[in-house]
Amino acid sequence: MLKTYRIFVSHAWTYNDEYYKLMSMLDAASNFYYQNYSVPEHDPLHTRTNRELEQELYHQIRPTNIVIILAGMYVSYRRWIQKEINIALKMDKPMIGIMPWGSQGIPQAVQDAADEIVGWNTSSIVRAIRENAL
Repeated sequence: MLKTYRIFVSHAWTYNDEYYKLMSMLDAASNFYYQNYSVPEHDPLHTRTNRELEQELYHQIRPTNIVIILAGMYVSYRRWIQKEINIALKMDKPMIGIMPWGSQGIPQAVQDAADEIVGWNTSSIVRAIRENAL
């Protein structure tokens, strides 16, 4: 029986295309099952304060096996993505960084936090999840 991986994808709604592209890639991967604990735009967290949002992110990340960081968004959304990285670090969650399309560079904070950095390739992403997930 194949494992179902519980994942959280750190992303920003302004960049939904990258988020949904990743979900499509994971959906199309053969013999790979996952449960998505991310916060997509179509199912937002309903919070009133930054503190409430941070608490909700803890609840989203806590049950996961792995956190995936879409590194292309980090520079523009550093504050919240860094909070998600910090939460994952506190919980000893493994992290995978996905390099931005067409870029060889990746933010230093993502390099420092990620257990592995991969490109936009389904087999590389799935392999990294399988090898790094709790």
